[in-house]
Amino acid sequence: MTGTTAFWYASRATGIVALLLLTAVLVLGLLITRRGKLPGLPRFAVTGLHRNLSLLAVAFVAVHVLTAVLDTYVHIPLLSAVVPFASGYERLWLGLGAISLDLMLAMIITSLVRGHLNRVLWRAIHLLAYVSWPVALAHSIGSSKDLQHGPMLDMAIGCMVIVSLAVIWRLASAARQVPRAGRVADVMARHDTATRYTATRYGRTREEARR
Repeated sequence: MTGTTAFWYASRATGIVALLLLTAVLVLGLLITRRGKLPGLPRFAVTGLHRNLSLLAVAFVAVHVLTAVLDTYVHIPLLSAVVPFASGYERLWLGLGAISLDLMLAMIITSLVRGHLNRVLWRAIHLLAYVSWPVALAHSIGSSKDLQHGPMLDMAIGCMVIVSLAVIWRLASAARQVPRAGRVADVMARHDTATRYTATRYGRTREEARR
C-alpha cells in the first residue's frame, strides 16, 4: 500500500467515524435534560461522557482533514479546509465541510473561554452544533461515493433517523414542561393570594381587638 493510498483510506475512515461520533454527541446533547441528567446516570457521568465524545470527535475530524490534505491523489489546500468553497476540487461538498469545521472551531474556542463570555452569547454559539451536524452529513454524503449506496448509505440514513427521533423527543419534552410551568405559576399565584388574604384578615383581627 502506497502512502497516497494509505492517506486516502485514512481520510475516509476517519471521516465516517467522525460522523458517527458527532451524531452521538448531538443525540446525547438533545437527550440531556435542562438539569444535565439522563435517566439512570448521575450528572457527572453524563457530562463526562458528552465531553469525552466531543473531544474524540474533534480528534477524528482533525485527522480526517490532515489526511485529506496530505493525500496527493487530489490537491486539497489546507486553506480550503477552513475557507468555504476555496477548493477547486468538489467545491460545493468541500465547502460544506469547511463550514462545518468552522462551526466546530467556534464552539471549541468559545467553550475554552466560556468564563469570559456572556452566558446568552455562549449558549447561542454552542447551539451551532445543531447546524454543524446536518452540514457535516451533507458534506460526507456528497464527497464520499461510499456513503451514496450500500451499507454506508444505510448508516447515514440511520444517523438521520436517530437524530430526528432525538429532536422529536426533545420538542415533546419541552412541550410537556410548558403546561407544568404554567401549573406551578398558578399554584404560586394562589398561594400568594392566600397569604395576602390571611395577612389582611390577621391585621384586621388585631385592629379590632385593640378597639
